[in-house]
Amino acid sequence: MATLQPKRMKYRKTFKGKRGGVATRSNTLSFGNFGIKAMEAGFISARQLEAARRAIAHFTQRGGRIWIRAFPDKPVTKHPAESRMGSGKGDVEGYVAVVKPGQLIFEMGAVAKETAEEALRLASHKLPVDTRFVER
Repeated sequence: MATLQPKRMKYRKTFKGKRGGVATRSNTLSFGNFGIKAMEAGFISARQLEAARRAIAHFTQRGGRIWIRAFPDKPVTKHPAESRMGSGKGDVEGYVAVVKPGQLIFEMGAVAKETAEEALRLASHKLPVDTRFVER
């Protein structure tokens, strides 16, 4: 299983950054007819995205099409357990996608509305942000 992460990065570690405001990009359905949209800002880890994707694929029995609109390109660092304070920034633990209110996380197509709604509902339980079902 290849986890979602960047192939190359200009810098290995990044600042946390501010995540205010609403999504101006990736906020309308572009590929499928149904999707889930974030209602609050937050970080979604690559593992959480993969778990949600698997939930969708499992429910639809790999029917229909799935598009992942959020990509985890921000490295998150962490110090090892029981290490003393200081001594610089920790090692990269994983990657997260920065999500703002209004941004689409998943899109689906080639399935019935009821199927898509239930599949995306199951996926939304795997995500740390509030989401809403949207359709074209």
